[in-house]
Amino acid sequence: MFSKGVRYMLLSTLFFSLMNVCVKAVPHIPAAEVILFRSVVSLIMSFVVLRRAHLSVLGSKRNRWWLVARGATGATALLLFFNTLQHIPLATAATVQYISPIFTAILGIFLVKEHVKPWQWVFFLISFAGIIVINGIETEIDTFYLWLGVLSSLFSGLAYTIIRKLNTKEHPLVIIFYFPLVTIPIVGTYTMFNWVRPEGWDWALLLLVGVLTQLGQYYMTMSYQAEEISKVANLNYIGIIYALVLGYFLFGEEFSLLTYSGMALVLLGVFLNMRFKSRQLKRQAMQGAQASEAV
Repeated sequence: MFSKGVRYMLLSTLFFSLMNVCVKAVPHIPAAEVILFRSVVSLIMSFVVLRRAHLSVLGSKRNRWWLVARGATGATALLLFFNTLQHIPLATAATVQYISPIFTAILGIFLVKEHVKPWQWVFFLISFAGIIVINGIETEIDTFYLWLGVLSSLFSGLAYTIIRKLNTKEHPLVIIFYFPLVTIPIVGTYTMFNWVRPEGWDWALLLLVGVLTQLGQYYMTMSYQAEEISKVANLNYIGIIYALVLGYFLFGEEFSLLTYSGMALVLLGVFLNMRFKSRQLKRQAMQGAQASEAV
């Protein structure tokens, strides 16, 4: 029913949503410290699997610059996003972060030469409109941090586009390995002077944050390697649906009619984009087959 890349992205957004639940359960731990834990776990898991598979953890020399760039852009996006979260309302920060799929599609045009059809921009905007309906936007906010959030989305889009640029030239875990490799020195230095000792179940939750992040990163990387950006980028919007469902069952969060309307818009935009892209691929395959028969 769904292509391989679509299935990977749906799994990725699920794992990231579960990770957010774990982060929500440790509000007393500083954001940089949470990032440090998730980065250390990701680094260890990637290193162990790659060494067991007898693969170089640093990848090939010809792709080294792009790998470092992916790690640096991802780390910058994460640090900017957490900084934004601490200074503007959660709903607004989350809404701004969902601009990243649009940035990903735009950057894909220039970096990987993948064209986005006019109708696909409409589908992106439908999903983004659903996010705004669900979260709302706070008007009285510090514009500096609002633009910091936009910058975070831009760096996220750049990181995702670089993954597509690398395509299948590198193992997904090699690409993931560079993220903590760049992040740990930055957040580690900050955490040294702002350490909050985890207690009891905090250790298990922080470990789970790392494991779920690793799974989310892995399937996201696989998705961008398997499919064109314009087909899978807006599947990130499904994350808000996961978040709402998990919030309902785990935290007893209630929804309004407006929320359900927003969810419907998100799903509509995602469905229309997937359907449009699938029809395009079928049409291209038929044209290719006809051309072969003619020869």
